[in-house]
Amino acid sequence: MLYDLNIAWSPGLSSSDLENTLRLSKTLGYDVVALNNTITGAQIPNSPNPITNPIPLLNPPPPSQQGGPSSITTTSTTASTSLPSKSLPTILRRATLEITDPATTNYRLPDFARAYDILALRPTSDKSFTWACNSTTDPPALISLDLTRPLGYHIHPKTAMSAVTRGSRFEVCYSQAIQLSSSNPESARARSTFIGNVQSLVRATKGRGIVISSEAKSALGLRGPADVVNLMAVWGLGPEKGFEGLGTGARAVVVNEGVRRRGFRGVVDIVQVAEGGPERPKSEEGEESNGKQGKKQQKQKGNNGQQQQGQGQKRKNNDKAGGIGGGGGGQQKNNKKMRKEGTA
Repeated sequence: MLYDLNIAWSPGLSSSDLENTLRLSKTLGYDVVALNNTITGAQIPNSPNPITNPIPLLNPPPPSQQGGPSSITTTSTTASTSLPSKSLPTILRRATLEITDPATTNYRLPDFARAYDILALRPTSDKSFTWACNSTTDPPALISLDLTRPLGYHIHPKTAMSAVTRGSRFEVCYSQAIQLSSSNPESARARSTFIGNVQSLVRATKGRGIVISSEAKSALGLRGPADVVNLMAVWGLGPEKGFEGLGTGARAVVVNEGVRRRGFRGVVDIVQVAEGGPERPKSEEGEESNGKQGKKQQKQKGNNGQQQQGQGQKRKNNDKAGGIGGGGGGQQKNNKKMRKEGTA
């Protein structure tokens, strides 16, 4: 299964454009996608009010999907919209929080985690990046960086690997560089900055713990899996790590987030008991029982025949032993008779 965990969503996005993007992602081979709602620091509420999810519930995942998001708890204040499930991938809902000051958003992370299927953090400073990698109460599922801008800090291998060890994944969004205009000098500078930041991230993590997404704002920002792997190979990530970022790495994020939301403390998961097989016709059950009884009778007859054969062999041996013993007794009587006749 292939995953694209970042398709940009906004309240002003029309349903037709969203449907075209989702249909194209299914055509390109992506089985699971996530609609991403980016929330800036000013939009994060400071009051303890419940967090609402504005993303409509499109094509909810089935209750038991192998290798995918099964029974992920979601809450939404908008009405669900039903679309043809055959032409659309499995759709999740995700929130990305832009973090500048960790002190103002740390205590709201559990509320966002309950409202969305996937929660990602986008740090914008050295302090927030270190906090997202090392100091969050629960490790974030994704650490997504805007690689088209100068980060303003160096990605240290120790800090990056600490986040990977905790279970977080770094997200690289290839559409950030693709959707830039080629004629604009600022776009060319942003593209070169993107490539340099990607190489720094790959160097710091040694290619481990990287998830590849699109962050496409329209259908034009999507690319096929083979094209994405080739792009990442040019930018410094090997083909094996590239396919892992589209497949098993992204799947691990979805499965872990699902277990965290529907399990007990993110450790114990509730698994449905396997149902019994289909009932067989009574005629087959009768034939099977008759066959078992016939085999049992044949086995008993075989045992009786072996016992009778053993008894006959025992009698034959006793008869032979008796004949030998009888012959010896007659010879002794004859010897005694001859002795008496000689003395007479």
